[in-house]
Amino acid sequence: MGGKGRCLNNIFIERLWRSLTYECVCLHAWKTGSQAKTGIGRWITFYNHQRPHPAHGGQPPAVVYFNTIETDHQVQAVA
Repeated sequence: MGGKGRCLNNIFIERLWRSLTYECVCLHAWKTGSQAKTGIGRWITFYNHQRPHPAHGGQPPAVVYFNTIETDHQVQAVA
């Protein structure tokens, strides 16, 4: 990544915040902070475990992550 203030430093987290805002926060009118916390937590679980991501060939990030860990363990066991 680049130096201080470079827009590329935050591109991934900014995309996450945009998705969270438009797909979750703007669609609900929570009355309490605890309702918002629960709703956002559910959305983050959905985002990581169910929502298809084009960058991962339509697979959720958790599927890609856990498949990578399995593959790494298999490679280490062989080595």
